Amino acid sequence: MFDRDARTEQPTPRRREQAREKGSVARSQDLNSAVLLFGSAIVFSVFGAGMVSGLGDILKKLLVYSGNTNLRNESIASLIEEQLYATGAVVMPFLVSILVVGLLVNISQVGFKVTWKAAAPKWERLNPISGFQRFFSVRALVELGKSILKLLFVGLALYFTLRSTSLETSWLFYMDTSQIVGEIGRMLNDLFFAAALALLAIGLADFAYQRWDHEQSLKMTKEEVKEEAKQQEGDPKVKSKIREIMIRSSLKRMMKSVPEADVVITNPVHLAVAIKYDRAKNLAPIVVAKGARKVAERIKEIAAENGVPIIENKPLARALFKSVDIGLEIPVELYKAVAEVLAYVYRIKNKYFGVA
Repeated sequence: MFDRDARTEQPTPRRREQAREKGSVARSQDLNSAVLLFGSAIVFSVFGAGMVSGLGDILKKLLVYSGNTNLRNESIASLIEEQLYATGAVVMPFLVSILVVGLLVNISQVGFKVTWKAAAPKWERLNPISGFQRFFSVRALVELGKSILKLLFVGLALYFTLRSTSLETSWLFYMDTSQIVGEIGRMLNDLFFAAALALLAIGLADFAYQRWDHEQSLKMTKEEVKEEAKQQEGDPKVKSKIREIMIRSSLKRMMKSVPEADVVITNPVHLAVAIKYDRAKNLAPIVVAKGARKVAERIKEIAAENGVPIIENKPLARALFKSVDIGLEIPVELYKAVAEVLAYVYRIKNKYFGVA
């Protein structure tokens, strides 16, 4: 109880998933039993007459053969096998229907997910002290209360149903055997439905309680929420290492683009920006690489090694470094300044900017 008082935070999706993987879900066994009983009553009302009639025919046949002393062992075995198959054919629709109802009510409560963790043996359950504590726990008191309510509800339902049919039973003395059997069957079916409805009401209430109780059990303390967030985000050291690897990989890809640049514009010491202009692919020049300090020095080294012109222009280098990301075209306000630099470079290479 005190542990639950400390759990004030709503459960996270991860917490819910972990509980589900362990087989901890909101499920009412009382609702399962009630729906199964109610479904049995409905199925019996549909198949009951045919099933009773079929079983009666099988019983008659067995009684007829029971007086035959000339039957050989093979005939007896064949007869038993035949009647077993016949019995299976008669009761199979009822059993299959009940199985389907049971599966559907379970799936409707918890969904379709198979887990074996809930079925695994828990040795702490063998601890007599833990068992004694469970016996006097709040949950045990709740279960006791539910049992008393079930007895009360079912008892009242059966009482009022019997009371409403008591007048009809007086006519049984004036009926023949088949009518008596039919009337008793109808009354039993009414009692069956009354008990099922009473249990269904309790089952629905229990399902609401189980959902609330399960939600309370999943709640977390603030420390647990923080710990889970830390685990999902990862160790800061690991994240830093991953970030470092990504930066190195990005720098390596960027440096491969420097030899393809038309010009490198520098600060000249602190900044370096590599520009490339391909009229067939881009409307304006693009920044293929940029860097500061050591990265800038490396860009200039690669440019020098590959014969890429290096032009010093402090204002333009600063503007390009601040306003243009790698792989993007330069802004309109820098067209003129960059065009002048490219024109100068093209003149050096005996080319004209924009002219073949």
